[in-house]
Amino acid sequence: MLELYQFELSQYSEKVRLILDYKGLEYRKIEVTPGVGQLELFRLSGQRKVPVLKDGNTAIADSTAIAMYLDKHYPDHPLIPVDPKQRGLCLLIEEWADESIGIKSRKVLFEGLSKNLNLRASVLPSGTPDIVKNLVGALPGEVVDLLGFGVGYSPDAIKEAKEALKQDLEALSLMLLDSPYLVADYPTLADFAVAGLSMLLKFPDGPYIDIPEALKGKGVPGFADNAAYEPFFNWRDRLYAQYRKPMTLTSTPASAPTSIDID
Repeated sequence: MLELYQFELSQYSEKVRLILDYKGLEYRKIEVTPGVGQLELFRLSGQRKVPVLKDGNTAIADSTAIAMYLDKHYPDHPLIPVDPKQRGLCLLIEEWADESIGIKSRKVLFEGLSKNLNLRASVLPSGTPDIVKNLVGALPGEVVDLLGFGVGYSPDAIKEAKEALKQDLEALSLMLLDSPYLVADYPTLADFAVAGLSMLLKFPDGPYIDIPEALKGKGVPGFADNAAYEPFFNWRDRLYAQYRKPMTLTSTPASAPTSIDID
C-alpha cells in the first residue's frame, strides 16, 4: 500500500491527499511528529520536508513530483490534460499556486497563530509530544517553524501577503464564475493544487482533516468570512464533496494517521 508521510495541517500534504483520493488509490497516512531531527524522512528521501510518498521501495518528495509520479504510474483519472493549451495552463496554475497561495497563506495564518495561543495548540499534529505542546506558548516561532508555517515574518511581509491573496482569490472567483473547473471540463492538477493549498485560509467543513470540530469551516479572518470569496470556497467545497474521501476511508486501519517519532 502507498504510504504518505505528512503533517495533517500541511496544505502541500492536503494537495497530495486530494490527488490520491481523486485517483481512487488506497494509502496509509504516517504523521511525522515535530522534533529536533526528522531523520526518518531524511533516510527515506534525502530531505526533511513533507509530503513524502513511499511506493514500495520508491520514495518521492515534493507535492508536484508526487503528482507527476502518480500520473505516470497510476494513469487512471489523469491529472494533466492532453490538449497542449490546457496542459500548459494546468502546469502554469499548479506552479503559481505552489508559490503564491501555498507560501502566502502560511504567512497570514502565522499572524493568527502568533496572536492566539489556543489556535497554536489546536493546529499541532496529533501525537505531538507534551513537551512540545507545553513550549508552544513560550516558543511559538520554533514550534510553528517545525510545522512548516515559517517564522519571523515582518508586519510588512504579512500585509503584502494579505493584499496579494485578496487579488488571487478575486481572480480565482472570476475564473470559476461560469466554469466547473479551472482548466478543462474535468478536474486537473490545477484544481487540486488550488483547493488543497487554500486549506490554511479556510479549513474544509467536513470529515476530511483531523482537526478539532471547532476549527472546521473556520479560517483566517478577512478571507474565510469574506462574502467576496464565497464563490471560490463554495467551488472548493463542491470539489471536496465530489472527490475527497472522508477520513474513515483514507487511513487504515483507523481514521487517525499512524505517527512516527522523530528524534
